[in-house]
Amino acid sequence: MLTLASDFGSPYPAAMKGVLRSRGVTDLVDVAHDLPQGDPRAAAFWLRFVLPEFPSGVHLVVVDPGVGTDRAAICVRAGDHALVGPDNGCLLPPARELAGEEGDVEVFAVDEADPRSSTFHGRDVFAPAAARVHEAGVDAIGSLDGFRRVDDYDDFEIPRAWVEAETAAGEVLVVDDFGNAITNVPGSFLDGRVGETIAVETAAGVREVPVVETFADVNKHDPLVTVGSHGYVECDANQGRGDEAFDLAPGRAVTLSFEEALAATVPTA
Repeated sequence: MLTLASDFGSPYPAAMKGVLRSRGVTDLVDVAHDLPQGDPRAAAFWLRFVLPEFPSGVHLVVVDPGVGTDRAAICVRAGDHALVGPDNGCLLPPARELAGEEGDVEVFAVDEADPRSSTFHGRDVFAPAAARVHEAGVDAIGSLDGFRRVDDYDDFEIPRAWVEAETAAGEVLVVDDFGNAITNVPGSFLDGRVGETIAVETAAGVREVPVVETFADVNKHDPLVTVGSHGYVECDANQGRGDEAFDLAPGRAVTLSFEEALAATVPTA
């Protein structure tokens, strides 16, 4: 099986599929081609969430704002999975998730043949490389011509939030198509707090909202805080856009506090 993920929209993914099929790859699965454009960190987040649901395979990932530059093409082996794409950090977080806590990841630089275009390495570089890995098998990556094990590569980890018992400070990682503002605050911060009120502080000010289990626990368009299926705290709105309700966007700071919400309910003398 070979999966494809990109920020290309349409019709560019079809060209990559044509290359893959011409090299004998028929078991193709589209993950997404509407990943946030030019945003390797967002791609890393979504792929870390999605790819572990797949059985072993090769994952072709092309979110490549540095296309045509001297950034390398790489293949990352993670257990019985392999990821092929640009060396800009987006492959490593999902690879570590695929490898598991006890697993190691190995990174291979891929020698790039003369691409036809300096703007479409998804077709000219990454798809042919992914097809070779698919044909040879993940265990054979190290023996493929032009695949060289390297220790120097671009890497990043999903940033961690600062968390205490009553307060967490983090940032928005991504905003999904529904407008849910997904933070890097772990969902465990809300354990046992459903039904309580929490203060959400952003650059726009402080807003007190309920902690809920489902969107329908509040009225239509009302803001809320909950834990998403990816395990992180979200700032949302029922049948509305949480990013607009809280004035949030990727990269913006957010602080969640039960202490502030409690203080606001205590009458002063």
